[in-house]
Amino acid sequence: MTQNIYAFVKTEENSYQTLPTPVIEGYEWKMVDHIKKTIFYKNSQFMTGNSDSKPFKNIIRPILNLQYRAEGFDVKDILLYINDAYKYFKSFLVKKFHEKWARENKIDTFIDELVESYVDFGGALVKDTGEIKPEIVPLQRIAFCDQTDILSGPIAEKHYFSVEQLRDMADKGWGDTKKGATGTIEELIKLCEDYKKEPSNSPGKVARTPSKYIEIYEVHGTFPDWWLEGNENYEPSEEENFIPQIHICSFYKNQNDEKVGFTLFKSKENKQIYKFLSRDKIYGRALGLGGAEELFQPQIWINYDMIRIKEMLDAASKVILQTASPTIAGKQNLQNVDNLQILEHEEGKPLSQVDTLPRSMGLFERSTREWEDNARLIGAATESILGEQPSAGTPFKLQELITAESHSLHEYRKGKLAIFLDEIYQDWIIPKIAKEITKKQEFLANLDLSELQAIADNLVILESNKLVKERILSGEFTSNEEIEQYKIQVREEFMKKGNKRFIQILEGELKDLPISIEINIAGKQKYLASMTDKMVNVLRQIIQAPQIDDPRMAKVFNEILEYS
Repeated sequence: MTQNIYAFVKTEENSYQTLPTPVIEGYEWKMVDHIKKTIFYKNSQFMTGNSDSKPFKNIIRPILNLQYRAEGFDVKDILLYINDAYKYFKSFLVKKFHEKWARENKIDTFIDELVESYVDFGGALVKDTGEIKPEIVPLQRIAFCDQTDILSGPIAEKHYFSVEQLRDMADKGWGDTKKGATGTIEELIKLCEDYKKEPSNSPGKVARTPSKYIEIYEVHGTFPDWWLEGNENYEPSEEENFIPQIHICSFYKNQNDEKVGFTLFKSKENKQIYKFLSRDKIYGRALGLGGAEELFQPQIWINYDMIRIKEMLDAASKVILQTASPTIAGKQNLQNVDNLQILEHEEGKPLSQVDTLPRSMGLFERSTREWEDNARLIGAATESILGEQPSAGTPFKLQELITAESHSLHEYRKGKLAIFLDEIYQDWIIPKIAKEITKKQEFLANLDLSELQAIADNLVILESNKLVKERILSGEFTSNEEIEQYKIQVREEFMKKGNKRFIQILEGELKDLPISIEINIAGKQKYLASMTDKMVNVLRQIIQAPQIDDPRMAKVFNEILEYS
C-alpha cells in the first residue's frame, strides 16, 4: 500500500488516465476515453477537433433523446403506502405528502438525470450526500476508480470550488484540525491559483478564470487505519488494519514548484454512500454498453460518407474549362468576360467545360441510409416512435404493432431503472420522508376523480351516521328516503368544491408506521392511440345514461383522458 493519501491520489489518477483495463483477450477499455468519446459524439464534435470544416451528421443524439423519453418515468408512478393491514387507510396521506415533497425537492429532475447518465454512458452512479435528495455523480468528475467494477475499490471525485463555496463547507467540518485537517480553509485559499483545470479526462488543460478555484479531491475507500492518524514516519506492519475512510484533500505548489498535499477533512466512513446501476452490463468493465457507444460505428461511417459527399459537392461546384486554343488559353481567367462577348478560337479547338458531375454520390447516400437504419435498429428507434412518417403503403395495424414492439427493449431497461430507484428510496429517501412526515403538515393537494369519490364515499357514510344519531337522540324518526336524499346532498356539496383540497397531517399521526414503495411502470408505454380507441369502445358499451357519476363510466372516462 502507498505510504500516504497524497501519493495514493497521484498514482491512481495517473493510472486512471493512462492505463486501460483488459476486458478479454484482445479487447482493452479505458473509462476516461469512453466518457470523453461519448461526450464528443453526443455533442457533434470530432475527436480530432472541428477546425477543418468537416460535416458531422449527428445520428446519436436523436436516438438518445428517444431513449430518455422511452425509459424514463414520472414521480406520479412512484407510490408510497403504509405496509400495515390495519393502518393501510393512511396510505392516502403518505401518497399525497410524497407528491408535495417530490415537487419541492425536484425528484423529477433527479430521475431525468439518472436516466440520462444510464443511457449515455452505460451506467449511473448515485451518491448519498446526506441531503434530502441523492446526487447523480457526473462521471466526468471521477478522478479515478476501479475500471473493472466501480464499487469494488476506492472512488475519488475531483471538485472545483470557488472561494465562497469552499468557505461554506466549514459547516461540515472542513478545515477543522480536530477532524484531521492539516490547515484551515483560509490557508488553502491563499495557496491556490487563478485557473480552473479541465475535467480529469483532459489532463494538462487549464481555463483561466476571473476568480480563484480550488481543486478538491473527495476520496472514499478502505485504507490502512494509520492514514487517519497522519503519521508520515509510520512503518507498515503485517498486522495492518484496513477500515473504510473518507479523505478531503487538495494540492498546492511550493517554492520548488512541487505538488504538496493539503488535507481539509478525514474520518471513518460507516456506510457505503454510492449505488451504481449498469446498463447492458459487460463483464470486466465498470460501465455497461452505453447508448452512445453502441452507435459509435454507425456515426463514424456516416461521417466518413458525409465528408466524401462534401468533397464531391465542392468539386462539382467548380466550373473548370478546357481548350487547346492558345488564343483563349492565354486569357487564363474568364471571370471578367462581358455578356455576349465573342471569343475566338482556332479551328477544331473550342472552349468546353470539364465534366465534374459526382456520379458516385448515390453510392455514398445509399451507404449513409444503410448506416442510419443500422443505428435505429441498434437503438430500437423505429420511424413511428421517432415521430416520423411511416413508409408509404404501411398498414395502420402493422404500424401499430411495430410501435408497440419497439418499446419492448425500452420497457426492459426501464424495469431495471425502477428496481434501482426502489432500492434508493428504501435505503436513503423513505427514512428521510418518514422523519419529516411525523411533524405537523398542512398542504394543498390535487386529487383525481377516484380519490375524490373515495373521500366522498367515506364522508357520506360519516355524515349520514351522524344525522341518524342526532335524530335518534332527539327522539325524531328518519326515513330511508330522507337519509338517501341527505347522502346525495353531502356528496354534491363536497364534489362541487373542486379537486384542490388542503390536507392536514397531525403531529405524530404517522409515527413508526412502516412505509413501503411501489413503482408502477407496467404498461406505461403502451400504444396510447390503440388504448384510447379500445377504451372508447368500452365506454360506448357501458353508457346507458349521460351521467358521469356512474363509477364504472367515471373510471373508464378517466383512463381515456390519461391515455389521450
